[in-house]
Amino acid sequence: MRTLALMSFLFVVTGLAVCQAQPQLNLMPLPASVQQGSGMLPVTRSFSVNVTGARDPALEAGVQRFVAQLSRQTGIPFRPKAGANPTLTVHADKALEAIQKLGEDESYQLTVTDSGAQITAPTTLGALHGLQTFLQLVTITSSGFAAPAVTIKDQPRFPWRGTLIDVSRHFIPIDVLKRNLDGMAAVKMNVLHWHLSDDQGFRVESKTFPKLAAMGSEGHYYTQAEIREFVSYARDRGIRVIPEFDTPGHSRSWFVGYPELASGDGPFTVEDENGPSSVTDPTREETYKFMDKFVEEMGKLFPDAYFHIGGDEVDGKFWDSNPKIQAFKQAHGMKTNQDLQAYYNQRLQKILAKHHKTMIGWDEVLHPDLPKTITVQSWRGQDSLAAAAKQGYSGLLSYGYYLDLMWPTARHYAIDPMSGAAATLTPEQKALILGGESCQWAEWVTPENVDSHIWPRNGAIAERLWSPQDVTDVNSMYARMHAVSLELESLGLAHNSTRDRMLQRMAGTSDVTALRVLANVVEPVKDYNRWSDEKGPIDFHAPLTRMIDAAYPESDTAREFSNLVQQFVQSGYKDQAAEAQIRTWLTLWRYNDAKLHPQLQQSALLQENTPVSQNLAMLGAAGLQVLDYLDKGLAEPDLWKAQQMAVIEQAKKPVAGLLLMVVAPVQQLVESSGQPSH
Repeated sequence: MRTLALMSFLFVVTGLAVCQAQPQLNLMPLPASVQQGSGMLPVTRSFSVNVTGARDPALEAGVQRFVAQLSRQTGIPFRPKAGANPTLTVHADKALEAIQKLGEDESYQLTVTDSGAQITAPTTLGALHGLQTFLQLVTITSSGFAAPAVTIKDQPRFPWRGTLIDVSRHFIPIDVLKRNLDGMAAVKMNVLHWHLSDDQGFRVESKTFPKLAAMGSEGHYYTQAEIREFVSYARDRGIRVIPEFDTPGHSRSWFVGYPELASGDGPFTVEDENGPSSVTDPTREETYKFMDKFVEEMGKLFPDAYFHIGGDEVDGKFWDSNPKIQAFKQAHGMKTNQDLQAYYNQRLQKILAKHHKTMIGWDEVLHPDLPKTITVQSWRGQDSLAAAAKQGYSGLLSYGYYLDLMWPTARHYAIDPMSGAAATLTPEQKALILGGESCQWAEWVTPENVDSHIWPRNGAIAERLWSPQDVTDVNSMYARMHAVSLELESLGLAHNSTRDRMLQRMAGTSDVTALRVLANVVEPVKDYNRWSDEKGPIDFHAPLTRMIDAAYPESDTAREFSNLVQQFVQSGYKDQAAEAQIRTWLTLWRYNDAKLHPQLQQSALLQENTPVSQNLAMLGAAGLQVLDYLDKGLAEPDLWKAQQMAVIEQAKKPVAGLLLMVVAPVQQLVESSGQPSH
């Protein structure tokens, strides 16, 4: 994924207007309609751009970024002078809104011929998307850089295509967030969901309540000036910024400076996970006076109409143990804590409406007492998304798009907001599903490795939310994602380059050849299994410098090796080319441990990975022996096979939070029937 050069593949362009087999274009997300022509448009030093239509500083700035990015991709120092014959003409009928809104027209048409190109769009948003598509079209040819002749008519399937980035567990600096915004723009995502407060940190300067950040952030927070500039940066790229301030749960950082908001007793701290925790007290009128002033202030910082209040995972034990709160529930006829949370959300929703904001909350906020204007974000599954729509609430899907769970890209790609329970909704109910958001929670990421946890997998989720529903070819997706990954790196994202730096730190040397062989075939444990490996609460101050922190969420080497084994087995063990490649991999793994062992032993950061390296060597030896048996047409001895299956079972177990991802294909070889390979 991270080293594949731009190349052509054959696939069926799936869209609204094209169905014949053609050379693949490395576009992500795949456009709604693609018609390929003949010829290529050369990209040379004389490449120039002319902008017509509505005067818009945002579009002009977008064109300047486009030219700079095209220069980075090609290495060509452009001297653009549009003159009478520009290479590319960009036309937008309408300028960008001062405050972007949900559902603005993002469509565009891009036409490329061998003599020039044109982008036309109803709005600047569409024109910006067209520029990103053109960048993805440019490739190296035998004659130099060029874009293929093509006519693209494109528009998004969903109006809301977002990414959540949590900055509360581990603070992420503005410059890192900006390059992720650039990545989002490249794959046509249009919402950054900024998770700004949680138990571990409150990350926004408040002048009205200064102790929120001063005492609840350990000094790591964004000033209001930084936020205004960041929101403007996002707007210029067609991205809305939605703040989330989690309440009434996940709110310990609020209570450090303002303990009167809490349902339980302090003292509260963000430094010690073993210290007292609590949830907001919804029975005090002072709570709502506080929230009124807070929403008013934050609403001016974040001009978007939507305001996320969290609302998830509220621990009711703090309400249950407070006699005053129990008396309040009884006096108001509330039977459950869900009723009390609904009361809180009703009060909060009125405050938001007063300040012209629309409430968004996670699944748990869904309650019939709330007005239909709120939006429900589903993290628990498509059933809850459909349930909200059936009750008349608009919704977003995040279930299936949790990047922090370390799923392979194909698994995210298979999740569709309109599948499952949503597939049976009426057309009116389906219209309430606005789209979805990927989520990068920050328990296990730092500014150093956050890019590699988000990218390039996020591009596939972007495609699921932009492209037609029938765009589902997984092999095509991986091939295009590999190519687009290189473009993302040239934007400044560090998802490809960070791992080697981390490996060099662990090894204490620049020669990490053998260590990279091991890193290429492991993945971090999935879902929340890393949590179960920790003894006690997570130490959010501990360095994330282990192999598990550097490993990519998905091993391309293991996926490609598995495909080779499948190909070999399906050929009846007769595909000599596949066998040769399999043998090359197995030989590399068989002897890598001997090369790596001294490095593992001399580094405190690497010693825990010694069993993983040893298991890889044993798998390599087992696989090579299988191939020898197959070549000779001999059945594997039962005792030998039993011994190898024991090795395989051992290698399946996670070690140091790592999964050895070539176990399954080696097991498939070992279980082979001993048929001759040729």
